[in-house]
Amino acid sequence: MKVRLSCNCRSAIAWACLAFSGGSLAAESPAPVQINVVAINDLHGYMEPNPEDYPSAQGVTRLTYGGIATLGAMLDELRKQDPELLFIGAGDLIGGSPATSALWADEPVLEALNSMGMIVSSSGNHELDAGKAEFLRQIHGGCESTRPEKACKFRGTFPGSGFPYIASNLIDTTTGKRLLPAYHIQEVKGVKIAFVGAVPRNMEKVVSARAFTGLKATDEAHAINEVIPELKAKGVNAIIAVMHQGGHTSEPFDKQDCSQLDGAIVNVAKRLDPAVDAVISGHSHASYQCKVGDLSITQAGKYGHFMTQLKLEVTPGTHNVKTITARNLPVDPQAYVPNAKLTSLLEEVRHRSGEKLLEPIGRIATAELNRKVNAAGETTLGNFVTDAQLAMTQAFQTQIAFLNLGGLRSDLIQPANSDLTYEQLFAVQPFDNPLVVQELTGKQIIELLNLQWNRGNFNPLQVSKGFHYEWDGSRPAGSRVVEESVRLDGKRVEPSTYYRVVSNLFLADGGGGLTTLKEGRQRQDAGISDVEALVAYVRQNHARGVAIGQSGEPRISMTP
Repeated sequence: MKVRLSCNCRSAIAWACLAFSGGSLAAESPAPVQINVVAINDLHGYMEPNPEDYPSAQGVTRLTYGGIATLGAMLDELRKQDPELLFIGAGDLIGGSPATSALWADEPVLEALNSMGMIVSSSGNHELDAGKAEFLRQIHGGCESTRPEKACKFRGTFPGSGFPYIASNLIDTTTGKRLLPAYHIQEVKGVKIAFVGAVPRNMEKVVSARAFTGLKATDEAHAINEVIPELKAKGVNAIIAVMHQGGHTSEPFDKQDCSQLDGAIVNVAKRLDPAVDAVISGHSHASYQCKVGDLSITQAGKYGHFMTQLKLEVTPGTHNVKTITARNLPVDPQAYVPNAKLTSLLEEVRHRSGEKLLEPIGRIATAELNRKVNAAGETTLGNFVTDAQLAMTQAFQTQIAFLNLGGLRSDLIQPANSDLTYEQLFAVQPFDNPLVVQELTGKQIIELLNLQWNRGNFNPLQVSKGFHYEWDGSRPAGSRVVEESVRLDGKRVEPSTYYRVVSNLFLADGGGGLTTLKEGRQRQDAGISDVEALVAYVRQNHARGVAIGQSGEPRISMTP
């Protein structure tokens, strides 16, 4: 039975008339449009392809992915399919960069991203490596910098990033307001897409205290949820959280709707307002396309190795995202013709940087020193770098060197027929972090070692030769280090005796939650940075004909 009404009716009654006459409102609703969002995260200034080991059917395969010329070529191809795709970042696009970018205050990589048409990025933690004033300069432009030896040296001027950075939970404590806008709204194909940014809430543990001065980070989910009403009032049609926070999964990078995601991002995702349609994540250097409940959560690895593509079916006139599909695309230089403009930029950077980058430093006595952590917590590269820091600060009578794993950014591979270059050594420690000497008691050293589990998982400090300790994983966190096993040059470390310790400034200021390092006495700047110590160590020993880098006695032991 059909119901007919006369449509000589007005206002609200007219809508009822439309619903019952000649068709329904649903029939006249606008058709969904497809929105393509393409994202990268944790580029860290890597402008060239770089190798990484990935699981494969054969075990582990080393693949060389990434590079701005390939990223640009992929975007060119994707824009042939959709000229209006939205290219975004999820933080740490700069900072912790190889020398090709770091020598120029990361200005070349920001120029490259702007050339690729990036529309917005969330801040990460490494964007703040040089402090908030320098980060704001990198966004807005100018040459007044805390790094005058690097800023504006590439072009003579710097116009800024060319795209905004966002973070809903990064607060300037001087003003009490957000340092950056909370969100960015992009209108495309007749719809409004809102991107809401967030940084890790534990920023004070992943940025040096000096660089984070005047800032604080609040809870990610709370800050994102706080701006949802404002976005709804502006009539957005889709909301994407762009968070520099992440997780891990054992599932392959291309596993569709992976379900085993774990880590900080999961807790945040579960507390997000249901109005959030998808999460693009970063920080953990993982590659996944997962779901937590019905919420899509993606991450595109690190160093430009992958690019995440989200396809959203968005309905104009309402906040109604019908479907979301995600896939991680390998940035394989063998699969694309490089973008000519970005190839030219890279060639210019390498030419301008060449004399410094290719400077020969010396050789090591092994083919490779890497960041692979053994069961006890040691890495061959960490052992080498701590030995360098200890050796190059002997003028301060240092006895022990400590290093955080996050301070190591690249493996060290000895060329077969030539010396290591400055570029290779800089890639290992690109932060150019000052070394700090101080005195800690044996009791404080044990306290420090027990803090390695303070973030819920094991974040092992790397230690210099002559120092040894054992830990027992069956003990509760806070007391896992076997006190009587802590030894220096074979002698037990005494609780009340002071020992001369060297570490980078990030650690010395309590970075990574290792607050005991802030309690040392007679603190001194060693007058040398971590990368300078590494370069000097290799150069001096090579000149003397001393073989360095060979395996020695284990420094850390684990109770079976």
